[in-house]
Amino acid sequence: MSPGEKLDPLPDTFILQPPVFHPVVPYVATIFGGLRAGKMVVLQGAVPLNARRFQVDFQCGCSLHPRPDIAIHFNPRFHTTKPHVICNTLRGGRWQAEARWPHLALRKGASFLILFLFGNEEMKVSVNGQHFLHYRYQLPLSRVDTLGIYGGILVTAVGFLNISPFVEGGSEYPVGHPFLLKSPSLEVPCSRALPQGLWPGQVIIVRGLVLPEPKDFTLSLLDDAAHVPVTLRASFADRTLAWVSRWGRKKLILAPFLFYPQRFFEKNRPGQGGHFAHYGPSGSS
Repeated sequence: MSPGEKLDPLPDTFILQPPVFHPVVPYVATIFGGLRAGKMVVLQGAVPLNARRFQVDFQCGCSLHPRPDIAIHFNPRFHTTKPHVICNTLRGGRWQAEARWPHLALRKGASFLILFLFGNEEMKVSVNGQHFLHYRYQLPLSRVDTLGIYGGILVTAVGFLNISPFVEGGSEYPVGHPFLLKSPSLEVPCSRALPQGLWPGQVIIVRGLVLPEPKDFTLSLLDDAAHVPVTLRASFADRTLAWVSRWGRKKLILAPFLFYPQRFFEKNRPGQGGHFAHYGPSGSS
């Protein structure tokens, strides 16, 4: 890099709040940046055979006394003759009118993947890829900064996604999530076709797990002639990020190096052209 060369700023969000694996319940954690429309929380685990109930609370703080407001209280109950889910809001120490869903999509002894997707006015919940319920906010979503998990539940992983994975105008829940990393289709190096190409404003999302002893990894866009107009390279040797042109010219990116061994990351990259996405050689999976 020459002394007068201008560094290229990083224009978009680069990394997620790190996921948590096998947390001990009860589990309370700060949600980095709080909640906002489009954010998603992923909960993966299993319901014990002897479970009576558990709850996932999206709280406005984490104090014990006084008890914090709870914007969203998600409470599956298994001990009744008709298992069901209760959603409610705790405001000023008082529970509001509860909402009840009689057909519980969770089963004792079974594993699950629950997605909490936060919209402008309501939260949507899916269980194992199927829409389950929606709950309208009674407190501002902007007040939520804490996740609490309590009761009879075994948690394998908790993940936090910064943007909605839904296609604009779509209603289907995504089948992928940050913890399915052993699929052969996700091994690097790999290439994926973009059947409709790219256009301004489109976003490519890459999620991965950095390996224990990484060297570098790259993300490239290829055109129809298999040319590589642009490549993003992360080098662990000198902990730098750089754009690399098709002629090998490197332009450093002025941004913190946020990749760490055995840590998850997400890269949101605006689409500007090209037809194929290629990943590798890699220190991530």
